[in-house]
Amino acid sequence: MAGDEGTYFEDLEVGYEFEFGAYEVTREEIIEFAQKYDPQPFHLSDEAAAKMHFGKLCASGWHTCAMVMHMTVDYLAEHKWHGLGGRGIDKLNWKRPVYPGDVLRLKNKIIEARVSKSRPYMGLNVIEYKCLNQKDEVVMTYEATVFNLRKGYTAPDA
Repeated sequence: MAGDEGTYFEDLEVGYEFEFGAYEVTREEIIEFAQKYDPQPFHLSDEAAAKMHFGKLCASGWHTCAMVMHMTVDYLAEHKWHGLGGRGIDKLNWKRPVYPGDVLRLKNKIIEARVSKSRPYMGLNVIEYKCLNQKDEVVMTYEATVFNLRKGYTAPDA
């Protein structure tokens, strides 16, 4: 993939796969996130969750998205990814509950790559995200469209 200069659009060919992350989910974090952003009973208490099909306390899907974003940002920084933001996500699916003690990781694949017609300094990549737990069960999937700087270009100042 990329060299010492970092990861550019040209380094991200269709079919390229990359895995990363090891995010341990805690009970305290699940409850804290739920209290602030998604206060449904099954994200707040074992008793309420036991009465639902989840069986026990589980993370909000939105919390799972936030944990995935955290792992992604860490990966981008580590690999000096010349990212220019994103356009959005499509096909978001929460496949399985995420429970306290789960350890999440990502298995991603570049499924589309093209140069921007209106901004020649950037390329667009569509990345298929798969978030897995420690049992290799897929807990969440989505596709993200991201912008990456092309080699030989400088990003304009914002």
